[in-house]
Amino acid sequence: MADTGRAVLADAHDLLLFDLDGVVYVGEDAVPGAVDALARAHAEGRATGYATNNASRTPQEVSDHLQRLGIPARPDDVTTSSQAAAQLVTDHLGAGARVLPVGGPGVRAALQDAGHELVGPAESPAAVVQGFGRQVGWTDLADAAAAVRGGALWVATNTDLTLPTERGPAPGNGSLVGAVRNAVDVDPLVAGKPEPTLFRAAAQRVGATAPLVVGDRLDTDVAGAVRAGMTGALVLTGLHGAPQLLAADESQRPDIVLTSLAALHAAPPATARLEEGGAVCGGARVVVDGALLVAAPGSPGAGAPLEDLADLLRAACAAAWGVAGPAPQPDSDLAALLEELSTRCRRGE
Repeated sequence: MADTGRAVLADAHDLLLFDLDGVVYVGEDAVPGAVDALARAHAEGRATGYATNNASRTPQEVSDHLQRLGIPARPDDVTTSSQAAAQLVTDHLGAGARVLPVGGPGVRAALQDAGHELVGPAESPAAVVQGFGRQVGWTDLADAAAAVRGGALWVATNTDLTLPTERGPAPGNGSLVGAVRNAVDVDPLVAGKPEPTLFRAAAQRVGATAPLVVGDRLDTDVAGAVRAGMTGALVLTGLHGAPQLLAADESQRPDIVLTSLAALHAAPPATARLEEGGAVCGGARVVVDGALLVAAPGSPGAGAPLEDLADLLRAACAAAWGVAGPAPQPDSDLAALLEELSTRCRRGE
C-alpha cells in the first residue's frame, strides 16, 4: 500500500471491491473520473477487485473491457454472479451436474469452468442457471420454465430488475427471472448480490479482512455489503441518489457516501452526527420540521463545492434515519440542492 504521508479513505481497507455498471462504466463508456481513480489504486499496489451481477460476460471479457478503458485489471480480479451460480449448483448437486444454461456466454463459461455438463432442454437437466444475456428470448424462458416444472433446481445469477445502459435503465435479469416465475410455482435460488456470496469469495481470494465495497445501488451493492458484514460505500455516479438514500431502510444504508471514486484517495469524508432536532455534517446542518427536512441557515447552497453538498446529504440522511416511523422528506429547497449534487456527480464535475 502506498505511503502517501497522510491518511486517505483507502488506507483503512485491505481490499477495494467495486461494482462495475454505474460505478466504473455505463455500457462501453467509463464513468467520469473512474479510470484515473482505479488506475491510481492499481499503481499504488492496493488490492482491488470487481464484483458484478452482470452474468453475461466472462471475467476475461470484463478485464479486457477494463484494460481498454485504461484500468490494469486481470481476469482473477473479477468475480461474477455466473461464477457464484455455478458454485451454488455444485453445493446442491455436486460436480458434473447436467445444467441448462439460460443467458450469455458468461453463464456457459462459468458452468463449464466449474465442471458441469451443459445440456439442452430435452436432455433432462438437473438444474437451470438463468443469467442475463442480450439474446435471451421467449423460447429460452419457456424452456427454463418447463425444466423447473420438471423438477430441475433453478438458480438465478441475480435479480436486478434493471441494467444501466447508454440509453438509460433497461430490463435486467430480474425482469427475465420474473417472467419465468410467472409460469412456475417455485422461487429460484439467487447467487448474486444482495446475497453475500460474491463479496465473500472476492475477499477470500486475497485474504482480506477489512474490505470496502463500492457500488451505486442500495438494493444490491449496499445490501450485499451489509449482509456480508463489510463496509459499504454508495457512490453517487450511478442509479441511486438522494431520494432512494433518504428512504433506505436499515438493511440498505451505506456506511459511507462518495461523490466519485476519486474520494478513495482523499481524507475520509466527514461523519454526520445527530443533534437535537436534526443532524450536522461538516458545515451542513439539516433540521426536521414535521414531515420535512430543511437545510438550516448557513448550510451549503447552490453552486457550493461538491463535498459541501455531499455533507448536506449526509446530514439529511442522519436526520431522516433518526426519526421513528416514516422518513421525513426534503423540502423543495433542500430537494433542489440534493438534485444538483446528484447531477454534478453523474457528470463528473
